[in-house]
Amino acid sequence: MTEDPALLTTPTAPPVRDWPALDLRGAEFDPVLAELMREGPLTRIRLPHGEGWAWLATRYDDVRAVTNDPRFGRAEVTRRQVTRMAPHFKPRPGSLAFADQPDHNRLRKAVAGAFTVAAMKRLRPRAQLVLDGLVDGVVRDGPPADLIGRVLEPFPITVVSEVMGVPQEDREQVHAWTREIISTTGAEAADRAKNGLYGWITETIRARAGSTDEDVYALLGAAVGRGEISEEEAVGLAGPLQIGGEAVTHNCGQMLFLMLTDPELLRATRALEPGARGPVLDELLRYIPHRSSVGLARIALEDVELAGHRIAAGEPVYVSYLAANRDPGVFPDPDRIDVERDPNPHLAFGNGPHHCTGAVLARMQTELLVDTLLDRLPGLRLAVPADEVEWRRRTMIRGPRNLPVTW
Repeated sequence: MTEDPALLTTPTAPPVRDWPALDLRGAEFDPVLAELMREGPLTRIRLPHGEGWAWLATRYDDVRAVTNDPRFGRAEVTRRQVTRMAPHFKPRPGSLAFADQPDHNRLRKAVAGAFTVAAMKRLRPRAQLVLDGLVDGVVRDGPPADLIGRVLEPFPITVVSEVMGVPQEDREQVHAWTREIISTTGAEAADRAKNGLYGWITETIRARAGSTDEDVYALLGAAVGRGEISEEEAVGLAGPLQIGGEAVTHNCGQMLFLMLTDPELLRATRALEPGARGPVLDELLRYIPHRSSVGLARIALEDVELAGHRIAAGEPVYVSYLAANRDPGVFPDPDRIDVERDPNPHLAFGNGPHHCTGAVLARMQTELLVDTLLDRLPGLRLAVPADEVEWRRRTMIRGPRNLPVTW
């Protein structure tokens, strides 16, 4: 017997829950999200900014269904003030995050060559050289040291800047802009940072139009020159890629914090040879709450039945990858770090057409950071009590602000 769609109407929909922006310490799982997961696979939420409410899918299978279904689109979000986490919301044409097919593939093709597995293999020796130089300085100066300021922040910035093609003399300014953009401190400061960054990106793409190099800004300049994408699209495409380096810093900061506060986890990780720690990293990627709240919404382009409810055309829908990665139906004992978990089909890098463009790059940097730090700093441990580690506040990407260590 099938359900009568007429019965799945607004009166039977779950109540709308307010989801405030919480400043959570450590790797604590968001208690609001945990409560929403208990309430059902499909709930309704209202976030601190924007208008109205949105559906929220938390179950693994439903998250995968929504993110693979073309009936849920991103482009429409740019024309709406959907309830959201960020106080500032000015999406630009060309942003992969808001592109639906066929535009998504057209735009992604312009930069795909810079993020392939082969490109990362070519980059890896150079990335290791950069990392070795940073760790050399830490070893030379001796303990204690702040791993965030000395290694975890400058390393991804340098690597992403090289992939993108950011000149050395501009990197500090570009990083200052990207750090401000991912904060939630206020729309005015974020707008200034966005204007600065996107103005710089526009000038850089124009300057690289005749280049035959393989960095992202050269590829974008060439694609504009061939008429495959517009300059406006190229600029909108580059911005999120440039900002993406921030995630590696804070994800690895969380991973190392967990290792340094869990002797058994650290022992199990150290026991593995460099290059063989992939299963541990996958489990930590599944486990860490890498962001605050949720990311970007989708809009139902037609009526869709999901988890016993009818999502009407025009209604916004969020998915939570954090919740999907804790779905007990897929990950037994999901709130425990299990370094032998197999299989581990986590969604830390997203799913579907909007799967993270820089996932291979982020994974490579994570492997290099964990392997190099554990192997070159014997006896690595926190230099302060765990509760004295400062965590980032009012930000969309979670992680420690500093990580004082000794060895």
